[in-house]
Amino acid sequence: MDRKAADEIKQHLMQTSEEFRELANRHQSLDTRVAELEHSPLATEELEIEEHRLKKLKLHLKDQMEEMMSRYKAQTV
Repeated sequence: MDRKAADEIKQHLMQTSEEFRELANRHQSLDTRVAELEHSPLATEELEIEEHRLKKLKLHLKDQMEEMMSRYKAQTV
């Protein structure tokens, strides 16, 4: 899927799918938290573990969003 088509599908799903919006919002929240942890001057092992855990969750959410986008594309072809 090219970038323009992906962006259009994402926009459509953001407008029409509550589930997709929730996934996107959770992904954005995690992204913000990961950025905070990455720039924290108090880097501890616990914070690094938390950062790693959040990155995995973020990736899982992105995979779910990509799956929804793929299903939408398959339905509209």
